Amino acid sequence: MNSAVPPGFIFILGALLIPLIRPRVLKQIYLLSISVITFIDILMLKSGTSWVYKFLEYELIFVRVDRLSLCVGYVFVIIGFLAILYALHVKEDGQHVAAFLYVGSSLGVVFAGDLFTIFFFWEIMAGTSVFLIWYSRTKESLGAGYRYLLMHILGGCALLAGIIIHVTNTGSITAGPAGGGLSHWLILLGFGLNAAFIPLHTWLPDSYPRGTLTGSVFMCVYTTKTGVYVLARYFAGVEFVAYMGVIMCVYGVVFALMQNDARKLLSYHIISQVGYMVAGVGIGTELAVNGSIAHVFNHILYKGLLFMCMGSVILMTGKRKLSELGGLARYMPVTCVCCIIASLSISGAPGFNGYVSKGMVILAAGHIHNMFLEIMMLIAAVGTFLSFVKLCYYTFFAKNENITAKESPWNMQLAMILTAFSCVLIGVYPKVLYFVLPYPVDYHAYTPDHVLGVVQLFLTAGLVFMFAKSYFDPHKVLALDVDYFYRQACRGIYWICDVVFNNVRNAVQNYFIDFRISLVKAGNSPLLIPQKRPVGIGVGLALIFLSIYGLVFLGFFK
Repeated sequence: MNSAVPPGFIFILGALLIPLIRPRVLKQIYLLSISVITFIDILMLKSGTSWVYKFLEYELIFVRVDRLSLCVGYVFVIIGFLAILYALHVKEDGQHVAAFLYVGSSLGVVFAGDLFTIFFFWEIMAGTSVFLIWYSRTKESLGAGYRYLLMHILGGCALLAGIIIHVTNTGSITAGPAGGGLSHWLILLGFGLNAAFIPLHTWLPDSYPRGTLTGSVFMCVYTTKTGVYVLARYFAGVEFVAYMGVIMCVYGVVFALMQNDARKLLSYHIISQVGYMVAGVGIGTELAVNGSIAHVFNHILYKGLLFMCMGSVILMTGKRKLSELGGLARYMPVTCVCCIIASLSISGAPGFNGYVSKGMVILAAGHIHNMFLEIMMLIAAVGTFLSFVKLCYYTFFAKNENITAKESPWNMQLAMILTAFSCVLIGVYPKVLYFVLPYPVDYHAYTPDHVLGVVQLFLTAGLVFMFAKSYFDPHKVLALDVDYFYRQACRGIYWICDVVFNNVRNAVQNYFIDFRISLVKAGNSPLLIPQKRPVGIGVGLALIFLSIYGLVFLGFFK
């Protein structure tokens, strides 16, 4: 039995006190202390389940502790501390409250021991993170926030439907979904949307670049990684998941290379890097799952650092497009060095943390003799290196005489330095990561063949960039993603409801109005003539959703 408090509760309850604390220095100390207290709380957790409560005929489990939940819990709190440190200069209490609720609900998912509790925290996570977009207070962030929320509501509905069907079929809320059946696919759909499965990914590059500069640091960490965590918990070894992972790897890289907006480039690389994690989960061996969770740990650090660096650049220059940047190395040396470290980490360079975990996943694909998975991940690795050569070159080293800047505030610099140090520490001494992985580790990262292969890969990619640099120049071409088709479909549905259904309604209503008028004239009766009301859209949507309900639920469950 654990005497410790559920880690997520500390952040959630801590969020409620933020507006009440004065003065500002005391508030900053309080913000940082919550992460420290939560980390100590996780260290006190013992394996097993606790905080179990009866609900109807079921048991809600708020704390389930094993090596998988502990590993993810550790890094969630570590990056939470670093992200809060990075955001200390923010004066709006609302942003801090939203961030704390977001972190707390993510930890709630990680330590939840049943599907209902997962769903409860899942929805809090979606509802609170959207405010980190809306606090940008721009027209673009408002629209992106609504689209983000709509996608996660749809994912939440799929997840809830899958859970209900699973519970109806099995009578259990603690077991994972059965291998196959409608519940299996609905739950996978709900989890996969958060993990940015293709083509459900469009909410991510749409919303993350429009979040607040500090809010995007939180957002790049928690939503997709909780998605990977629950996939590892319930869908390890599913072949479809492995192939989806490598599709994400290559798809994200291709779209990242086409971006001019720095944070949009980083957003597409979240999809690509999460693809490695998803592929590892799908492969399902102990080495692969270790590699997947190790990559979760490492990605959180280097991707958080990349968003910190670009947030620092945008804050101090007011520019976010690579075509408008350049020459910042001499003005922002700390940011420049930290960005280079993060870029080498995400690219998988020897001596940096991404090298350790990415190599584990690729090797796991080789062990099961699946050359397709292995080759796709290697192609993505080349594209990743090219992307971050492009990012660093055009941000910090390209010639631009029209730009001046200075370093960001001390708290942002300190957060970047500590995160960069963590990336190097794990890269140089990977045993510090091996110690917390779900399974015993039998993997040696620094074999001569592995190091030589990665160096050759980087040299090849570097030569490609040098000789084809003009093709990588930032440009203003709009790269359409699949959300273009979503929006066109939604416009089509709106037109059907607004024009077709309303015209039918008007015709029927006019017929009855004429009929009632004729009755009035014939019988001199004071009948009321109804007013015209534009109800076509509501009626149309109701008919569409009722039809879907009838086809799916009544068809499957007669």
